[in-house]
Amino acid sequence: MSKLIVYNDHQPEAPLGVFTEPEDIRRELKPAGVRFERVDASVDLPDGAGQEEVLAAYKHVVDAEMKAHGYNTVDVARIKPDAPNVEAARAKFLSEHAHTEDESRIMVEGSGCFYLHAGDKVFQVECTRGDLISVPEGMKHWFDMGAAPRFAAIRFFIRPDGWVGHFTGETIAERFPKYAP
Repeated sequence: MSKLIVYNDHQPEAPLGVFTEPEDIRRELKPAGVRFERVDASVDLPDGAGQEEVLAAYKHVVDAEMKAHGYNTVDVARIKPDAPNVEAARAKFLSEHAHTEDESRIMVEGSGCFYLHAGDKVFQVECTRGDLISVPEGMKHWFDMGAAPRFAAIRFFIRPDGWVGHFTGETIAERFPKYAP
């Protein structure tokens, strides 16, 4: 189930609110410029499915998103607990960073958690199968896939280098709870 926890950025021990209904999550994220939607992600993926199979299974969703938002590039990040270098991959995205374009993702398997730092708030968004999240260009954030990650996310870009993170050097992520699905 999707979940949003809102914090003051200096008080990670005291959540300001917890939301689990998609409409409530959308309402809370919208003022920060974050797009949150539910999409059809009902296709079960075979264990060995690679990028091409995932994109083919979700062609209807991918085509609609690309057309509606002008994306030119799409790929798939699919990570399982036994993936090589999984600890290093997790550690890299646990640091606050931003991108030079919107970061749009559709979770089609499993779950992961975005932490969005907007003004004096942190929005912890647990994304599960069927969630579409679009983090606006320049918004500071980090992503936690959990200690034993299991997810597949379709990622959309305008430019091929749009996914490159520009790290802030801030240690805010160290103060917030890690994702434990």
